[in-house]
Amino acid sequence: MLERIREGSQGKLAMVILGLVILSFMFAGVSSYTNSSGGEVAANVNGEEITLNELEKAYQNDRARMEQQYGDAFATLASDAAYLQNFRKGILDRLIAEKLMDQAAQELGLRVSDEQVKKAIVNMREFQIDGKFDNERYLTLLRQVGLQPNNFRDTMRVDMVRRQLSQSLIGTEFALDNEAKSTHKMQQQTRDLRYLNIPATKFNDQVEVSDEQINTYYQANISQFDTEQKVSLAYVELTLEDLLPEISVTDVELRDFYSQNIDDYRTPEERKASHILFESAEEDDAILAQAEEVLAKAQAGEDFAELAKQYSSDTFSAENGGDLGFFGKGIMDPAFEDAAFALAANGDLSSVVKSAFGYHIIKLIDTKPEQITAFEDVLDEITTQVKTQKAEEEFYSIQQRIAEVAFEIPDNLDEVAAVANKSVITTDLFSRTAPPQVVSEPKVLAIAFSDELIEEAVNSEVIELAQNHIMVVRVAQHEAERTKALDEVSAQIKLVLSAEAAQQAARDWAAEVQAELNNDEVLAAKLQTLDLVWEEKAAVTRNDGAVSRTIVEAGFKLAETQSEIVDLVTGDVSLVQTLKVNVAEEADATQLTNIQTQLASAKTQNLYGAVVESLKAQASIEIYL
Repeated sequence: MLERIREGSQGKLAMVILGLVILSFMFAGVSSYTNSSGGEVAANVNGEEITLNELEKAYQNDRARMEQQYGDAFATLASDAAYLQNFRKGILDRLIAEKLMDQAAQELGLRVSDEQVKKAIVNMREFQIDGKFDNERYLTLLRQVGLQPNNFRDTMRVDMVRRQLSQSLIGTEFALDNEAKSTHKMQQQTRDLRYLNIPATKFNDQVEVSDEQINTYYQANISQFDTEQKVSLAYVELTLEDLLPEISVTDVELRDFYSQNIDDYRTPEERKASHILFESAEEDDAILAQAEEVLAKAQAGEDFAELAKQYSSDTFSAENGGDLGFFGKGIMDPAFEDAAFALAANGDLSSVVKSAFGYHIIKLIDTKPEQITAFEDVLDEITTQVKTQKAEEEFYSIQQRIAEVAFEIPDNLDEVAAVANKSVITTDLFSRTAPPQVVSEPKVLAIAFSDELIEEAVNSEVIELAQNHIMVVRVAQHEAERTKALDEVSAQIKLVLSAEAAQQAARDWAAEVQAELNNDEVLAAKLQTLDLVWEEKAAVTRNDGAVSRTIVEAGFKLAETQSEIVDLVTGDVSLVQTLKVNVAEEADATQLTNIQTQLASAKTQNLYGAVVESLKAQASIEIYL
């Protein structure tokens, strides 16, 4: 019941505690998409809506997590509008998959009781101190993320129902002993290999590429020689941080700000109270009578904490003797709050108080009086705030003037730069798909490659990149997309054809060697002509990092004494021969158990994915984006 009391006068918040309890089901791709117009709805899954607000919150949470985890690497990816579009689509796909799983769980009749939710919360380490659930820590952590206890409880309930469904699938999969033994033998098997690496460069002198071949390749692959449209941008950029060093403040301004915002430096009075709750949404004489009886016991000197444990419907606080921790005004139900703040001294008891949640007996435990932080203690903070306010006013004024100058003098950025007291910077030529980081924002790229800026050669409007961060750009140089002429790329084509011909010559030579593998005398003479020798390696594993991946894969496909010619990523060729297949030792009991667990897990993932895909195939899914 405590979570409902704490709800008080605050609105319902739908935030998520990242990394705390949410079990995400990451499945990409949703079929049966139908484009339509859905207003504030992102998608409809079997008649249930996923709102744009839900999608945006999930998007912002995931983006923040990615930025924190991958830093600049993700920032580079996020500069690509197409990537962000796919990123958002993937999140919507996940939300749809979660909705389908929730619907399936409901259809199967899966439920989680209040007692199960309570037990799960009490057992969460995040809410424990010295291994025991701490109610004040629980409420504090929820307040820090703006989450009400009832919202958190609902999130937990959904999560636990999903876990029921996933665990029901996990429990159905298993792997037999023979499967584990066979897998162990395949995983641990090794091969004795020998391989002959044949450099393609040894055949360069045999290669000739004609003009006709170059022209034929050019015509057959002409799309490869299309260039992207490119621009070079001149720009002036201004941020609030550019103005701050020049902003000065007086002592009078600082003290005036302190006086005008004194409430920001005031710590309101807080009360620490315990209570006993007799749950009742409506007036109930029988429950009121019971509350009066318990109040009489408390007034007679019986231990309040023990009475709370015995009688209170608020099971969370009851375990701590009814302790609610410290709270200020505006947190609790108004009737409860008025009664708690009306108590004069520690230890005082209220009369029976009726709130929206039932009847309460309240005991005042402690009081934190109102405190006001001294001006000197917050001087640095106030200085920063006043400077920022003055800088923002100056920034707005400059932004307005920049907008006027950029429009009035559209053929250069000199005046814009003068107003901003910044320099005009010019980028190198770049394409839309590979912009410099500084101009990689989608809105900048859209303007930079617009017909207006390219054809009319004018300044852009002021582009707001973020709060107090603006830019004005113009196209300094433009290269239209075109197909490169043959003479521009003939040298490049010749290199490609020469490399292909040299590799083919090496491949043909390797085939001659392969034909003589059983003739040692001829084979030795042939290798000597190119000064090549076999390389041998015993007990090569499937994941051997000392040998080329291509060679290892070929070696494990071959039976003993068989050989194969493979192309290497370097452009060279290798003749690979498997000399011996080494059988692995039998797995011990521990290894077999681990392998069975791994196989069962893999089967479970496949089954779970198949369930989701089956639900998608049967579902009515509409996308409104």
